[in-house]
Amino acid sequence: MEKEIIQKQYDEHIDVAQSNKQLPEQITKAASIIINSCKNKKRLYSCGNGGSTCDAMHMVEEFVGRYKNNRPAMPAHNLMDPSTITCCGNDFGYDEIFKRQIEAYGQEGDVFIGISTSGNSPNVMKALEEAKKRNMKTISFLGKSGGKMKGLADVDILVESDTTARIQELHIFAIHSILECVDKIIHNV
Repeated sequence: MEKEIIQKQYDEHIDVAQSNKQLPEQITKAASIIINSCKNKKRLYSCGNGGSTCDAMHMVEEFVGRYKNNRPAMPAHNLMDPSTITCCGNDFGYDEIFKRQIEAYGQEGDVFIGISTSGNSPNVMKALEEAKKRNMKTISFLGKSGGKMKGLADVDILVESDTTARIQELHIFAIHSILECVDKIIHNV
């Protein structure tokens, strides 16, 4: 029985990947934004909720640490500091937890990455809107049909699927593809 379950998951993953033919172009545009920002010594900020938080954290640790090969650390921050989150949530409401941090840290030319598999996360959307006000470059990682966030960022990486697991798998693919470009183009590693 396990084999059938696993095969079904695998087949579904392949089907979703093959049906989202727009992804390579979207990922390329996002990689270009991040590469230009890195060349200009700007910072990257990311956030999401639940599993998307983990994806945002994963991206940041690969920038600060390394992806495949040793290279200089790159300035990237995940907006998930527990004391800041709970302070902002308590004082301003959960919808403001990421926006307040963009207000505090975001500078023109920095990159904001918001991850929402539904495209409807109010706290991620408010941070995205604040980043736009600050003339930051913006990238959304979205799922389903893109939700309310579709079209708000400079680039949407949209995985059209109703299955959250498949969306997250392709978001990780996009993150790794961006990191591959950054490492090869900026650091020649």
